[in-house]
Amino acid sequence: MDAFAAKRFLVTGGSGFLGSHVVDELRRAGCREIFVPRKRDYDLLERDAVRRLLTDARPDVVIHLAARVGGIQANQRWPGTFFYENLMMGVPLMEEARRANVSKFVAIATICAYPKLTPVPFQEDDLWNGYPEETNAPYGLAKKMLLVQAQAYKKEYGFNAIALFPTNLYGPRDNFEPETSHVIPALIRRFLEAKEKGVPEVVAWGTGRATREFLYVEDAARGIALAAEHYDKDLPVNIGSGSEISIRDLTKLVARLTGFQGEIRWDAAKPDGQPRRRVSVERARKEFGFEARVSFEEGLQKTVEWYLDHRTR
Repeated sequence: MDAFAAKRFLVTGGSGFLGSHVVDELRRAGCREIFVPRKRDYDLLERDAVRRLLTDARPDVVIHLAARVGGIQANQRWPGTFFYENLMMGVPLMEEARRANVSKFVAIATICAYPKLTPVPFQEDDLWNGYPEETNAPYGLAKKMLLVQAQAYKKEYGFNAIALFPTNLYGPRDNFEPETSHVIPALIRRFLEAKEKGVPEVVAWGTGRATREFLYVEDAARGIALAAEHYDKDLPVNIGSGSEISIRDLTKLVARLTGFQGEIRWDAAKPDGQPRRRVSVERARKEFGFEARVSFEEGLQKTVEWYLDHRTR
């Protein structure tokens, strides 16, 4: 067993969408000591629970994935909750990990931390050049504080903390609940339900002109594992595919893959969110050899198939 596989890992959010894939990826790399806490046992919003978690898990490496997340609708409905819970799950955890002499802390931030009008492709140096897009700024800023904390702790304490910024993720095990899902699972569910009920029209939010970059969740998990093993610098790193698609083209593609043949009507009164998103992937490629492998259409097809196999009617 190599040195990385022999380490003890604590993966917060390890039973969630991205976290479960990260745990799978660590196991593929030969890691056997992986502690996945559950909220009912360790509420990360409670400082005593965080201390108890670190005592019980005794990790060498913490990968912090636990988060309160959702699409535009959820971010608009619960901005205070998204800010507070994401900030308070992350900041005390990193502090207590430092106090517990954890050897490495991997903080997972978000593409939503970038300024609203960031030039495409998003370079990591652009993170502080403006305010995030308003619909998800509280969430994005809370997660960006993990970068601030990681850099400050490395400077003052020599604590090995890194911050990664994944782009929009999709894939098997995603959240398909209408009120909290992101755009891809929301579209998959709506098109399939419309097809099965014979509904002739589906309404999509916004104008469809905004663009997004999407990364298949298994690729994201591999990137996080590579960074956990090989990256120790204090500079933020994007984890993405390096390509973008308009929401209009995405919607047409999901309609085709789900077999929906009705009309798509755009509700321009609803927000588009950030105008464009596509990240530079050069730093991840250079620093720890990460490149996305799964094509977008292949990943979407796998996501549709997973949902059909696992949904409850």
